[in-house]
Amino acid sequence: MLTRRIIVCLDVDAGRVVKGVQFAQLRDAGDPAELAAAHAAAGADEIVLLDITATHEKRATLLETVRRTSRELMIPFTVGGGIRSVDDASAVFDAGADKVAVNSAALADPSLITQIAAKFGSQAVVVAIDARRASLPSPHFEVKTTGGRDATGRDAVAWAGEAQQAGAGEFLVTSMDRDGTRDGFDMELTRAIAAVAHIPVIASGGAGAISHFVEVFQPGAADAALAASIFHFGLIRMSDLKQHLQQSGIPVRWPC
Repeated sequence: MLTRRIIVCLDVDAGRVVKGVQFAQLRDAGDPAELAAAHAAAGADEIVLLDITATHEKRATLLETVRRTSRELMIPFTVGGGIRSVDDASAVFDAGADKVAVNSAALADPSLITQIAAKFGSQAVVVAIDARRASLPSPHFEVKTTGGRDATGRDAVAWAGEAQQAGAGEFLVTSMDRDGTRDGFDMELTRAIAAVAHIPVIASGGAGAISHFVEVFQPGAADAALAASIFHFGLIRMSDLKQHLQQSGIPVRWPC
């Protein structure tokens, strides 16, 4: 069985890590470089930095923040937010990222996925899917863009299939309904994406207890789990989480 990964997310706004509930009510969590170093030392398997206002503000990723953070890391580092072209991706890789996450721009033009994968390899392209439950015209998960601000009318599962064909190497699937609630991952959403995916699926949104990670790593669900506030604010220690996962028969990187 493949080792399951625990990923810590740094949502960055104006150069500071922030965290809220359902993409709103943001509060400061600290400096991204300092937090990245602390989480890596604690045993995180990867770090994801998302410049959450870059797309909305129609600007490029904060490259100096990426550089400062990458200098602190010896583990895989993914960066997303404001990546609209191969040149944008190249700049982020040059600043120290190992992978890039694309969302809004990829929805607007799926060939962006193909172009980045052709130059840097599919393993370096993470397609981020922010989804919220919708009831019309029938129950489904709708993809949102621009940091969750804009509806697309696109079905999340259908988009995952298209993005995979375009060359995505990994999915970062965030439940907007669960984000910041600490009520647990949205297993229905995670399993729906995993059912069509032949690439790794990272579950995001809702982690609040160690039991939530055990659940999301059950067969047919996620390959990795991402969380933010529970680690930023010390609600769960990485060592305790990994020890419990290991005792539950879920393989993790150890020691942490």
